[in-house]
Amino acid sequence: MGFFEKLKAGLSKTKKALFGGIEDLFKRFRRVDEDLFDELEELLITSDVGVETTEELLDDLREKVKEEKIKEPDEIKKILYAELRGMIGEGDGLHLSTKPSVILVIGVNGVGKTTSIGKMAAELKSQKKKVIVAAADTFRAAAAEQLAVWCERAGVDLIRQGAGADPAAVVYDAIQAARSRGADVLIVDTAGRLHNKKNLMDELAKINRVIARELPDADRENLLVLDATTGQNAVIQAREFKEAAQITGLILTKLDGTAKGGVILSIRRELDIPVKFVGVGEGINDMKPFNADEFAEALFGGGIDE
Repeated sequence: MGFFEKLKAGLSKTKKALFGGIEDLFKRFRRVDEDLFDELEELLITSDVGVETTEELLDDLREKVKEEKIKEPDEIKKILYAELRGMIGEGDGLHLSTKPSVILVIGVNGVGKTTSIGKMAAELKSQKKKVIVAAADTFRAAAAEQLAVWCERAGVDLIRQGAGADPAAVVYDAIQAARSRGADVLIVDTAGRLHNKKNLMDELAKINRVIARELPDADRENLLVLDATTGQNAVIQAREFKEAAQITGLILTKLDGTAKGGVILSIRRELDIPVKFVGVGEGINDMKPFNADEFAEALFGGGIDE
């Protein structure tokens, strides 16, 4: 099964919950009225599109209904699909033009950060890039060991120190290795659990100072890993991390196990952070760069064009 087929299968629960509900809703209404909007609001919110995003979307729809004097539900359905497709946005790939470039990977424990790093390393290697990974999450027991397994699967080098080592020192060693080995990309794992936002900011600031000093001209990506199965909790995490770090993109994992794939809509609408990768399984090749058109096709299943 190709990745697109896995994506379609992974998003099937979201498609059934959200867009199956939309189709059923519009079949039941003969005209556009507030009852339709009320039911549409409930459907969107229960599908993890989010309250704020839903309210903005419905306000836009109401305005278009008024301006264009729309009476038929099918007309508003087409506008709704177009709005939802617009909310997904367009793909924004990684910016890695320097050698080496640096990818800092951030996220709480349990979201799939370690596996995402391994899969991303494998994807970059398939693009003929030489990748080195820095095990800078030195706080969690066995973090480096788990990362080592994934790096071995991906066929990339891992730079690590002992448990409790200074994360910035690990990053320094990894930068030297990246230089000496001619690496194209350095991927840096970071701690997934710290006591508070200040600790997170302090650690990231220290790591960033080392990178800025040693690689001042390197392209940088700060990627936040989010678990799609957590729904609106993922939005809350993204909002908090955005305040603590300069997030340049998202990795959305576990889309194959949830009906909450609609969370991507509220993340894009409320936080304006591009999705860079999506994951739909546990295999080394089950995470790929985000393709907005493929994602929309898998999610809507042609509903936009009907």
